[in-house]
Amino acid sequence: METYLWIEDRKGKASYIFWKTLMREVYPNVIVEGKKNNSELIKSVKAIQNQQNRYIIIFDNSFDNSQICREQKVLKQYADMKNNIILLDIICFEYLLLEFDKLIDWIYAPNDEFRNRRAKAIYARNMLIDAIQSGNWDYKGIQEVKAYDINLENHNIERLSAKLLYDLTRNTGFEVSKGMLGECWVKPCCEWLKRQENDICGLDDSRLSTTDKMKSIYAGTSLITEFPKAGLEAVL
Repeated sequence: METYLWIEDRKGKASYIFWKTLMREVYPNVIVEGKKNNSELIKSVKAIQNQQNRYIIIFDNSFDNSQICREQKVLKQYADMKNNIILLDIICFEYLLLEFDKLIDWIYAPNDEFRNRRAKAIYARNMLIDAIQSGNWDYKGIQEVKAYDINLENHNIERLSAKLLYDLTRNTGFEVSKGMLGECWVKPCCEWLKRQENDICGLDDSRLSTTDKMKSIYAGTSLITEFPKAGLEAVL
């Protein structure tokens, strides 16, 4: 029996690189496959015939995106028809990294000027995470979040998370965008090829391996509660 992790993004995308790295380090026996987009992922779940294998599905739970909610409903209908499919409840890849409890302390050194220059984004991030984790889905009513994003009414949770994560990580080795995952997420410290002498981060003294980074992310995000639901034991 094989265990698969299916995601909606294609090879080369930031989320694919992240999931591939995480599973290699934490769940080495799980096979990661990208299905290019939401529609292809849903089609793949519908077409599953093999009852011996297990399929863990990560489909964005962007709760205030009406199209995603419709697609998620269809996906759940197909998954409920089979007993070897597990749907994980993850808002999106960007939110997962945004909620990481060591995010700020990793990307910025203790006296990094970015901590002051990006104080508004840091505060908005903290307030957003606190709200979601406490069950308050009305994040658009939070004053600090509204003050950060002037286009908030036109954004959903996925777009806001992506903007916040990019604004916090840009110009660092941890930079994250749709098409890019900074090398500092997936390589040992410090193998960032473009690193300059004045490029320091919160890991400058500790110098973690890729394995230790992935284990920390697993332990410091909602993954620590979601993956056990799929019956997976982390190699920690």
